[in-house]
Order: sequence, then C-alpha cells, then structure tokens
Amino acid sequence: MFRSLRRALCAVAAALLLPLAGAGAQPAHAAEAGAGYWHTSGRQILDAAGQPVRIAGINWFGFETGNHVVHGLWTRDYKSMLDQIDSLGYNTLRVPFSDDILKPGTMPDSINFADGKNADLQGLNSLQVLDRIVAYAGQLGLKIVLDRHRPDAGGQSALWYTASVPESTWIANLRALATRYKGDSTVIGIDLHNEPHDPACWGCGDTTRDWRLAAQRAGNAVLSVNPDLLIMVEGVQSYDGVGGWWGGNLMGVAQHPVQLDVPNRLVYSAHDYATSVAQQPWFSDPSFPDNMPGVWDRYWGYVFKQNIAPVWLGEFGTTLQSTVDQRWLSALVTYLRSTSAYGADSFHWTFWSWNPNSGDTGGILKDDWTTVDTVKDGYLASIKAPGFPGGGSGGPGDPGDPGGGKATCSAAYTVTSDWGSGFNAEVKVTNTGAVPVNSWKVTWTWSGSQRVTSMWNATHTQSGSTVTASNAAHNGAVAVGGSASFGFGGAPGGGGAPSVTCAAA
Repeated sequence: MFRSLRRALCAVAAALLLPLAGAGAQPAHAAEAGAGYWHTSGRQILDAAGQPVRIAGINWFGFETGNHVVHGLWTRDYKSMLDQIDSLGYNTLRVPFSDDILKPGTMPDSINFADGKNADLQGLNSLQVLDRIVAYAGQLGLKIVLDRHRPDAGGQSALWYTASVPESTWIANLRALATRYKGDSTVIGIDLHNEPHDPACWGCGDTTRDWRLAAQRAGNAVLSVNPDLLIMVEGVQSYDGVGGWWGGNLMGVAQHPVQLDVPNRLVYSAHDYATSVAQQPWFSDPSFPDNMPGVWDRYWGYVFKQNIAPVWLGEFGTTLQSTVDQRWLSALVTYLRSTSAYGADSFHWTFWSWNPNSGDTGGILKDDWTTVDTVKDGYLASIKAPGFPGGGSGGPGDPGDPGGGKATCSAAYTVTSDWGSGFNAEVKVTNTGAVPVNSWKVTWTWSGSQRVTSMWNATHTQSGSTVTASNAAHNGAVAVGGSASFGFGGAPGGGGAPSVTCAAA
C-alpha cells in the first residue's frame, strides 16, 4: 500500500540483538579493491582477492517502464551520465528492468541522437542498450546490480509472478541475463524481485506466496548458469503480524534463512523510506529520530549485526522537504556506518534515485537532468566508498603479470536482428589468457555479399567479404576473464554467423 505512491514517472521520458561481532573500526583503505567477481564471508562482501568491498551506489531507473531504457537519454548522452555518476563517487549502479526488455524486438523509446548524442545506441534494442551501459560502466570501474523491478512495464507486483508473467518466465529471464553477462564481472549480482509485499509471506510454506522459497528456486537457477553472481534477496512487507515497507521486512531470516546451492553468494536486501513516500508509526514516536536505530535493527539491521549475511539497503530516498525527512536521512546515514570509521565492514547501499522524475523522492539530479542536488548528495558523503578498477572483469592477478604471459582472446559473433534487406550483429571479445589485453582485433569472412554499413565501439576495414575490426580507444584494455563488445549494421540480411578469429596484444 505504501508504494502505490511511488514512481510517478515521466512517460516520455524485533527482538534483542546480539552484540556486534567484529565491529571494531577498520581502515577505510580496506574498500580500495573490487577486482573480479565477489563473494560473501559472514556479513561482508569480498572481492576475488579476498579484500572487503562496499557497495555505495545509486539507482538509475527506466528499463522497467514503457520507455524500455534508462530515463534521461532524451536529454543527455548515456556516457556523460555514467561519467557524472562516477565523478560523484558512486561506485555501483542498480539498474531496474522489467521482463518486457527480454521479449524479442523490444526497442527503447525517447533516446536523443541529436548532435552526436548516444550515437552508438542507434538501431539497438533494449537489451543491446543495456549491454552498452554495462560495457561503459565497466570501463569506468562502476559495478552493476540488475534489479528485476517489474514483471512488465505496467507496474510492480506483490508476488514474483502474475497471470501474464508466470514463475517459469521469471526464472527463464533471470537465467538468460545471468548467461548474457557471464564472464563480465561488471555485473556483480541480480536482485531477484523488487519489493515483494502482501500477500507475499516469508517461511509460511505456501509455494504460491512464500517469497523465501521462490527466492531459493530462482537464486539456484541463476547460479546454475553463472555461479559467480551475488544473489540479492529482498524482504517482504509483513512477518508474524508485523508490517512495514514493501521489501523492507527481513524478520523471517532468523528462523527461515534462504539456502542456496552455491555458498557465499547470498546478500539480503531491504528498502526504507521517509515521510515523502508514506507515513509510518515510528515517524510520530515522541523519541524520533532516536527510535530509528531500534526500528532498523528489528526489521533488517540484525542480519548484519548478528553476522548472518551482508545487508544491502537497495533503495532509500526522500525529497528532503520536511524536517522529519531531513532528520530521518541523517539518522539513517549514521546507522549505515561511515566508511572512514568502518571501511567495508558496513551496510551496503544504493540511493533512490539518480533520476529527478521519481515523483515522491526526486533524485540526485535536478529537473534539468544535469545539475546535482548538492544538499541531497552531501548527506551521503560519509558513506560513499572508493571506486573499483576499471576495464570490466578482473582477477587477483589482474594488475600486470610481470612474467610476461601471452595475451589471448576469443570472439563470439551474434546476429541480433535481421529484416531481410539488412541486419545488426554484435561481437563479444573475451580475454581468455592469464595477462591483461591491451588491444584486440577480430576477423571474419562472410560467405555472401554482406558489407558493413556502420560500426560502433570498434573501427573496421573490409576487403571483399573479409572484415577486420579493431578496438576503439575506450575498450581495447580487457582484464583477465573480462570482455568487451562492439556492434555493427550490415546489408543485405539473410546471412548466418561466420567463424571469427581474435588476435590480442
């Protein structure tokens, strides 16, 4: 009921808690890590080298709406957006989507191509645009969590399935995304379903309503195709007669923990909001805001404090217009633990939202989609954390192998659309060696008369039916295990995918 107020979007556009285990302050430099895929250990998230990391990020929504793409591209280039997010010190992007973007032929709406904006997105479908965002975010060192926000663009759902989007489709689409980004550790995790709420239950045993059981089914399906991903599981609205924010109630974890087939991949997630979204009884408590840490402990904070698992506050936001909201945000930031005092031994978070067009919270950007709300951004300064290495995926041996191993790569060619007179294709280049790739070149020969008509994220030459594509300046560096992509248009259509070779230096 609370979230019926949320997302006025532009169409165009508990119990006593155990003492803290290991809560002593850690040096902030502990978060200066992040290479490769991540895993959990107790209440912390660790990178591939075992260094603790902190998710300190922002939500950029739109793929879940009828635009089928992140909002604001009607005004700005997506790379300038990501550059600005990175420059403000956010290190992770939560990207909401609906299952609609996995339907064949779903195209983005309201992208501005004037004056060279978003030039490499022309002709791409929604998933291909997501690929571009992932690729450029990886170059900057931003990590991404994909958030299954809605079953379709029409709106959120209480349960993980609807009459038109059954559980089988939900799981199949999650598996498809996990497979699509396998090997690219820019995408570190998947948030299985946004804000389960009544009649969803936790631990009740009714397979049609028990979100904990559904999360296990979906999480294990994702891990069966990409065992490196983190699985983010949100709470519900009500547990044992106690209600709260949609997705914000993790009380059931104590008695009914989520159990995944791959260990050390589970992150619990909660959402929390201020009065600009809806009233809650704790806001009018005479002891507010001193009562708030107890509220958060009861609903979700105990999971972290009892060392059960990491906790990620996937959404929290406010217009900051009321004094109550200002005091709420200040108290919440303190509760989440400053990076200077605790390093990565802290709660993880992604603020709602980057977009200014969230009707009941506003965003970090103001209505011109360019100017930063420095007051709102300033509240978050103490919990921001260091960024991560750029260049996509990486492993513990990533920053230069002095042994001088040979750089090697492979390439996969996929026809993404074909309308007879022309086609679009995508090529994904993967570093298959033990040392970083500094540059790459892909070659193929068509059996027909096809010619490249345009290419993005690479340059090319064509001699007869043989094409050689070389990396662009921004995507030549590929870390060990990482990948880069480029795409092109060609004519005529009707051809299959040729064999491709990849050379790396």
